[in-house]
Amino acid sequence: MAPTNADGVARRTLSVLVEDVPGVLSRVSGLFARRAFNIHSLAVGPSEIEGLSRITVVVDADAHLLEQITKQLNKLINVIKIIELEPAQSVQREHLLIKVKADAATRLQVTQAVELFRAKIVDVSTDSLTVEATGAADKLDALLSVLEPFGVREIVRSGTLAISRGAKSMTDKALKQ
Repeated sequence: MAPTNADGVARRTLSVLVEDVPGVLSRVSGLFARRAFNIHSLAVGPSEIEGLSRITVVVDADAHLLEQITKQLNKLINVIKIIELEPAQSVQREHLLIKVKADAATRLQVTQAVELFRAKIVDVSTDSLTVEATGAADKLDALLSVLEPFGVREIVRSGTLAISRGAKSMTDKALKQ
């Protein structure tokens, strides 16, 4: 069962295998913009196969809208394959860098909070710490809420990265077609 947003609409994660050519990301994101589909997060990078990239896109969509999105994406010439990654059948993670105020009086408390979430301190200055964390979105949200009272100076957060569980790969059948 897909999680829902504040409006009760299901949050869906799509993995889109595309040819690694100039303009493909622009065409994919443009498709969403032209049809007024909101993208919650978008991450793209090379796949395990040279010449192919994988786009992970998270959208808020009911079943009908998701079907429309998938049909429109399939019309794009550089799109090889699209799959929906159900939360229970996939591993989904985000990456977070957060700069937190931490003077001599609060540094120990911030450090303890970071350790509690199995995050890492990756940079230290006289009045702040930079923390790195990877995990499910709800874990990162919880870390942010714990660190917020200390004073958040800056946040950089990746989009969702997701991969299906088990031995099967989305490229297994895609390249045989």
